[in-house]
Amino acid sequence: MNRKIGIGHQDFEDVITKNIFYVDKTEFIREWWEENDMVTLITRPRRFGKTLNMSMVEKFFSVDYAGRGDLFTGLSIWNHETYRILQGTYPVISLSFANVKDTRYEEAKRRIAQIITDLYGRNRFLLQSGLLNSEERAFFQSININADDVSITMAVHRLSEFLCRYYKKKVIILLDEYDTPMLEAWVNGFWDELTSFTRSFFNASFKTNPYLERAVMTGITRISKESIFSDLNNLKVVSVTSAEYADSFGFREDEVFAAMDAFGLSDRKQEVKNWYDGFIFGPVRDLYNPWSVINFLDTGKLGPYWANTSSNGLIAMLLQKANPSIKTEFEQLLQGKKLKTTVDEQVVFEQLNTRKNAIWSLLLSCGYLKAENHAMDESSGQEFFTLSLTNKEVLLTFKAMVRSWFSQDEQNYNEFILALLLGDLDAMNEYMNRVSLNIFSFFDTGRQPSREEPERFYHGFVLGLIVELEGNYTITSNRESGFGRYDIVLEPIDHKKDAMILEFKVYNPRKETCLEDTVKNALRQIQEKNYAASLMARGFEKQQIRSYGFAFEGKKVLIGTFSPC
Repeated sequence: MNRKIGIGHQDFEDVITKNIFYVDKTEFIREWWEENDMVTLITRPRRFGKTLNMSMVEKFFSVDYAGRGDLFTGLSIWNHETYRILQGTYPVISLSFANVKDTRYEEAKRRIAQIITDLYGRNRFLLQSGLLNSEERAFFQSININADDVSITMAVHRLSEFLCRYYKKKVIILLDEYDTPMLEAWVNGFWDELTSFTRSFFNASFKTNPYLERAVMTGITRISKESIFSDLNNLKVVSVTSAEYADSFGFREDEVFAAMDAFGLSDRKQEVKNWYDGFIFGPVRDLYNPWSVINFLDTGKLGPYWANTSSNGLIAMLLQKANPSIKTEFEQLLQGKKLKTTVDEQVVFEQLNTRKNAIWSLLLSCGYLKAENHAMDESSGQEFFTLSLTNKEVLLTFKAMVRSWFSQDEQNYNEFILALLLGDLDAMNEYMNRVSLNIFSFFDTGRQPSREEPERFYHGFVLGLIVELEGNYTITSNRESGFGRYDIVLEPIDHKKDAMILEFKVYNPRKETCLEDTVKNALRQIQEKNYAASLMARGFEKQQIRSYGFAFEGKKVLIGTFSPC
């Protein structure tokens, strides 16, 4: 392969002219044009080629690139004579909100104003064209970083009119990463203010704009219509479950394997598949995220490249503050299980703290979950999705996230694991009570929770503490053994080491006088239910099996043990 790997290139012209590795996605141009939708919103996870594809569309249609068929020669779109004639024939307005990541409303609005000002700067030739009257010239010259809200929200609409009159052709508008400001607004507490501004901007640019030929918006999420799209009844939404443009973003498996053959990495295909395969868009399966694949082709090393391009702060915050039932379902996903649930792909940010389906919807649109299948429940009319973690890279990302929740620093984290492995009961109790004072304040177990919910919460807490033992221990949770279901079992890969059974109970003042009684009940349950049976069936001797009862009362923890031999 004569093309070279280049990391981070998002400008289509640069990719082609510098002979950088590129997977041909130009069929998207034809598919989109023939759909003939007025405004298309396409949601895909980050680093899936949205910006590069938007740059490709701009270079194809823009009059600024008339006669630049050399950029598309040899690519799929250039096989169609109709499109060779179409290249370079439309005025295009292209802008991106990718860098609007401010933490205050006024700063976000000023940054958007700067983006609009730069857009006007690129079209200053209109001031010398003789096309604009005095009022229009005044408006044009008023667009700057300090322009008022009305001027900024109308700016794309007015520029569309000017360009349409100049070129005698309606404009194509491309808006990349439309939802970045909204995500920051929700996290930083100025959602309502930015929502009002954005709604006015979108209405003027995409709805009441008679000079618009067509438009494309891209983002990660489909923000609810009620929030910012309430006036856009001409919007075509293409989400991760839609059939349209399913393989236009991301790499198909055949594209990945062809690239690996070309770069002399044919013997690594199964490894790459295990790490990066798993995305599903509409009917197309076995899609890979381009960012990780390109980084692997560049270095020949496997790693969480895609996961490391974001702090995942919003996802971490939502899961960390979620109610116990969400934490339990999240734990099951980490264990490789599937979750059957309803999903509303319109992300209603106002409901993220109250509706668990809103969290699963966000995780699905962000690419952390995949919808393996979905079907309509005829009795309720609701559509149910079967969700699972997308791939190994995502799994490792979430495991690292969980570890960060349950440790203030690496030294403290290793302290608990060391105490557990050494069987140092005093150190385990000292650590748990010290850390619980700080950690538990971040979690909400409910004002009046059922007895099951707190136990699930503490269960998830301890599971997070020991997740780093995977690799040396097989960690199983909520499995049947003997005459019941144990909480957690740690089975060492090396059968010469001790196995461990962990049982959790919340203090019940109606039946117990103190935490010591709760510990005894937990240990009694391990014994009476014969939880050691599955370990003994796999060859462990009784003296190799350690049992721990964990008793919780709010932020108080007591751990006890006995040997079942």
